[in-house]
Amino acid sequence: MSSGQLGRPPLADEVTARLRQAIASGEWPLQQRIPSEPELVQRLGVSRGTLREAIKALAHAGMLEVRRGDGTYVRATSEISGTARRAYREYDDEDVLQVRFALDTQAARLAAQSADDGAVAAMREMLARRRRAWDQQDLAEWIAADWDFHEAVAAASGNPLLHELYSSFGDVFHGTKMAQRLRDGFDGCLRAGHEDLADAIAAGDEDAAAASVTANLGYCLQWMPPRRK
Repeated sequence: MSSGQLGRPPLADEVTARLRQAIASGEWPLQQRIPSEPELVQRLGVSRGTLREAIKALAHAGMLEVRRGDGTYVRATSEISGTARRAYREYDDEDVLQVRFALDTQAARLAAQSADDGAVAAMREMLARRRRAWDQQDLAEWIAADWDFHEAVAAASGNPLLHELYSSFGDVFHGTKMAQRLRDGFDGCLRAGHEDLADAIAAGDEDAAAASVTANLGYCLQWMPPRRK
């Protein structure tokens, strides 16, 4: 066996890397079914066993979900995101929100240091969408606009790892579970953590940005359902 062969990674690892790249690049979008097994076997030039081993590895990492009789779907764009999504589902909403105190606060501080005018303008447009949706009681659009804003703050932090970790909350903290918390009296357009946060980021005021986040999450914490026994 040659030294080149000795240094070559196992075929299943190569196939796993190719599947991972197709997901990370957006070739296979989130929540969508990937090509069928026969199609992938032909495209990649590998055996069914090798392909299944690669899919199993990415399913274990949380990036893919195998639905028996239906196909395989993209669940996350990276192992970090996939592992986080699986882990968060095992904890109470309150546990997740308390972790967000740390991530949101740091994201806000860093965004106040590095966000440019374009990023701030985009944030304000997201907040305008959020206001319109709330006024119209379009909860799906309100949830989407609210999350887009918070993720934009994380992106504006300039720290790609923080942004990726933050994005992993997307389908856990928002979505159906968010709608279930919208009881009578809940203020869906609280300025703290939103308009006030955008203003602080625009002004480059790290302390005000962090204080705004803390006020918003503290308010949300009051509306959490009782912790599971």
